[in-house]
Amino acid sequence: MRLRPLTDDKPKALIPVNGRPISEYQIEWLVKQGGVDAVTFACGYKWGRLKEHFGTSFNGVAIDYSVEEEPLGTGGGIKKALAKYPTEETFVVTNGDIVTDLPLRRMLEDFGGAGGVSASMLVVPYRSRFGVVRIDKLKMVRGFDEKPAFPDVWINGGVYVLNGPKISKNLPDKGDIERETFPRLVTHGALLSYPYYGEWSFIDSIKDLVELESALKVGS
Repeated sequence: MRLRPLTDDKPKALIPVNGRPISEYQIEWLVKQGGVDAVTFACGYKWGRLKEHFGTSFNGVAIDYSVEEEPLGTGGGIKKALAKYPTEETFVVTNGDIVTDLPLRRMLEDFGGAGGVSASMLVVPYRSRFGVVRIDKLKMVRGFDEKPAFPDVWINGGVYVLNGPKISKNLPDKGDIERETFPRLVTHGALLSYPYYGEWSFIDSIKDLVELESALKVGS
């Protein structure tokens, strides 16, 4: 809703960022940073537009689609997609609105070396969407911080490494992985975190999109 009218005729994964769909950036990152050679879109809304754009491959990467006839939530959508690959063990899952330079291979290696965990979650420092006003004990304003980051406060970064057989047992048929699966894993000590301070952005509004486009232009 917050990205309309951009999403009136296309799914979020096709929203253009500097003229290219955000999902193209994601696939290129998955290949470069993680060595991924196959991608499955967990999709529903106007998913046919995705297939029109990507078909069955993109720059040598095999593309497939796990189509939801009704919204299944993040947990249900992931469970349905994983079911297409019953013999695979390790999966990388990312939200469709994330752009990051996360060194994915290191996250995968960290997960592989942990032993016994079902999932690893990227966590990034909380960045305020508002400017912060600093005041002293006398209530005098002493300064301003424009959208500061809080390095000791972490948020879910929307990128996960999952052990397919283990995580599938804890995924709902319909519901969210964040609300139903991850809290359950925490009680069993089965959820690892991967803290990262580097570049990370998400698109939740037109404002987010404009800021990301500007940042990519500066970094190019």
